[in-house]
Amino acid sequence: MTRILLADDHPIFRDGLKRLLENERDFTVCGEAEDGGEAARKVRQLKPDLLLLDLSMPGAGGLDALRERTGAETGTRVLLLTAAIEQEELVSALQLGARGVVLKDSPAAVLLKAVRGVLGGEIWIGRDRVANLIDALRPSMTRNAGHPAAEYGLTERELLIVSGVVAAFSNKEIGTRLGITEKTVKTHLTNIFDKLGVSTRTELAMFAVRNRLPLAELS
Repeated sequence: MTRILLADDHPIFRDGLKRLLENERDFTVCGEAEDGGEAARKVRQLKPDLLLLDLSMPGAGGLDALRERTGAETGTRVLLLTAAIEQEELVSALQLGARGVVLKDSPAAVLLKAVRGVLGGEIWIGRDRVANLIDALRPSMTRNAGHPAAEYGLTERELLIVSGVVAAFSNKEIGTRLGITEKTVKTHLTNIFDKLGVSTRTELAMFAVRNRLPLAELS
């Protein structure tokens, strides 16, 4: 049974969400929280498999909850469920460990698919948002690059390919910009996936976001 913690300041919304989730045979709601501080405390106490977290709550919000649980090693995965989210908030949330975001006006089937995807190790985020992440990230990465690519065994060419993935270029586009074949790009991606322990392009982009890899702009 998958144990889920709900964090939202609207009791009626939480009740509806609880009913939706518990209609699934393998989901149970193990707790509820009304603000970020309570959410962080209950994550430590209950150790749920998943935290469904609203960003906008009175007092301590969703980002505060993410900051509090950083390093807590609870094993809890976090999926944001919010009415709206700014690009900077999304970047911050992903860097703090969130595994994805679903808007509250999404169909119930999308939410359930996102929950299962995140529980299965996926990153759940809209394609358009992935495409825009590089624009939001480049200034902060330029000022404060985190880990050098060499720390993960990445070559300069591989880092360029990572940059292309984060910028949402196709393999063919990356190859054209780097003067190599699409097949060569695929070979590099296979090596990058093995080095970083990721399995999809989206996971690779999120790894770069969280670890503040020093991305470059492909000409």
